[in-house]
Amino acid sequence: MIDTPKKLPSWKKAVIKVGSALVAPDGNGCKTRYLLPIAGFIAACMHQGKEVILVSSGAVAAGRSALKRDNLAVPRTIPEKQALAAIGQSQLMATWGRFFDVPCAQMLLTYDDLKNRRRFVNAKNALAELLHMGALPIINENDTVATDELRVGDNDNLAAHVAVLAEADLLIIFSDVKGLHDKNPRKHSDAVLLREVTEITTDIYALAGPSHHAVGTGGMVTKLQAADKAGARGIDTIIANGYDPASFEALLAGVCPGTFFNRTTNPTNARKHWMQHALPTCGTIEVDAGARKALLVDGASLLPSGVIGIAGQFRHGDAVDVCFQGVAIAKGLCQYDADNLIRIMGRKSSEIVDILGFSYRDVIIHRGDMVVFSPNDKDCVAPDATSSK
Repeated sequence: MIDTPKKLPSWKKAVIKVGSALVAPDGNGCKTRYLLPIAGFIAACMHQGKEVILVSSGAVAAGRSALKRDNLAVPRTIPEKQALAAIGQSQLMATWGRFFDVPCAQMLLTYDDLKNRRRFVNAKNALAELLHMGALPIINENDTVATDELRVGDNDNLAAHVAVLAEADLLIIFSDVKGLHDKNPRKHSDAVLLREVTEITTDIYALAGPSHHAVGTGGMVTKLQAADKAGARGIDTIIANGYDPASFEALLAGVCPGTFFNRTTNPTNARKHWMQHALPTCGTIEVDAGARKALLVDGASLLPSGVIGIAGQFRHGDAVDVCFQGVAIAKGLCQYDADNLIRIMGRKSSEIVDILGFSYRDVIIHRGDMVVFSPNDKDCVAPDATSSK
């Protein structure tokens, strides 16, 4: 960690995420107070010839305002959330559209659009064409059809997925805090802003806290997860205060006003990044010490002889975590379903046909279909975010 102001590297394409705390600061519909300066910053970037994609929260808050649903303490059912999002999304788009002279294009994504490779590529192509046309893509999760089981869940992580989708250079997350601090700045007056984070480790995740805003989701944890996802694909991330006009002046001057998260020096290739961060895990495979060494040291595929246990009812082609002593060391696409893997685990590859009567491959997970985790990888160590829109 470096506690000095960071000069920004040059960039041509950025994803900008604006949270509900800025869109609906009092939880009662879209307000222009903070959106107008943000829109001015986006317009200035586009005037400089840069490409910008906006990920905006606030649809549910806008819908609640339209129906005068002001009681934030009352839990909302999934159908009610979906209805409020459907009502509020058009208001959210109308609010943003007032600020720009270029066409604003609504793009609603679901988790299925990210985990399904064909839909992922289709979304990628549509986004590229919108930018080619000079439009401003405005993206939100499709809350009208999403459920708690099949959703990204927060727009920080969605913005990271979009940054990967668009092959952006930079992810900017505007929030109601200046950035990541060494302790909670709302509780500790001596909290120090971390100007630069070179690597997101377990110690960095330990600094995160929950969202304090009634209509926000995730807090700092999801922002760190987003920076982690983006960084693994070679994308720098900034967390900055969207309340402060000085943030936009600094960014236009090429200086980071908050916390700058450096991208990794060895980015994951596109397919493996998609496997690691977009595909849901359907089960686990426990391996022995020999298989662990083969995967982590020798760069080998996973053979049935190294499997000592499984959990979950996964199917052929599903993504599973590979664990050693209960800790995930890799993730990959399994060539056999759970029932068949139980029958061949611990056996030699040459025995597969004799046992099952058929063989997809002589490996359980091919090296090309596997992502091996580093010790600090967030999928091994980071806490999961729990949030609701």
